[in-house]
Amino acid sequence: MDLQLKNKVALVTGSTKGIGRAIAETLAREGAEVIINGRSEDSVKDALCEMNKVVENGKISGIACDFSKQEQIDELIASCGKIDILINNVGIFEPKDFLDIPDADWQRFYDINVMSGVRLSRAFLPQMLEQDWGRIIFISSESGINIPEEMVHYGMTKTAQLAISRGIAETTKGTRVTVNSVLPGPTLSEGVKDFAGIGEEKSKEEVEQEFFETERPSSLIQRFATTQEVANMVVYVASELSSATNGAALKVDGGVVKTAF
Repeated sequence: MDLQLKNKVALVTGSTKGIGRAIAETLAREGAEVIINGRSEDSVKDALCEMNKVVENGKISGIACDFSKQEQIDELIASCGKIDILINNVGIFEPKDFLDIPDADWQRFYDINVMSGVRLSRAFLPQMLEQDWGRIIFISSESGINIPEEMVHYGMTKTAQLAISRGIAETTKGTRVTVNSVLPGPTLSEGVKDFAGIGEEKSKEEVEQEFFETERPSSLIQRFATTQEVANMVVYVASELSSATNGAALKVDGGVVKTAF
């Protein structure tokens, strides 16, 4: 299926690994010109080298930006130029008991997970409206609906993304610009592998069985999603074919959230 993404320019934040990288590679395979992003020059350089090996004839470049630093965000915006597709994926997570989360952590999570998308959307939405075509997608999480007690600050940021996405979508009424959120569920990204000790302490199968028995028993697929499965949804929403989808929160959670909408 042709997703009609050729010659579209996409910026995917937090895309040197995990879900962001799968999104960037899939966009590139569909013919989009993709700008990836990581926190350091080295991470971007390494990711570009690897991605150019697996994406034949891909148009992929990279920009380093630490989204906790306002000056680096300003530099990224200035260097990007025209952006047709903005994927607000960058984010951090850290399990921590609510009583142990200091104010500084709340602010850091909010700045990186929430304000990164606010700032970039504010910068690139005007040109999308002017050309009457654009896609803004926030990568939220099922944790924005099912707030995890071990990561209340993370869940808060993912709920905030849903509100911001829907609110920005209201400003696109009558245009061909859309703003949506995608909510992945438990996904087998590098971060999850490291956190769970997969391959070091336990096998994937052991971790998966334990996790879905104790932490996410409501899952209908009873397994981790792959980063590619999440990317498939995101890239469709970024395409011309999704033109009637606007202001939506689309779950790729394997049925973890026990609601029909």
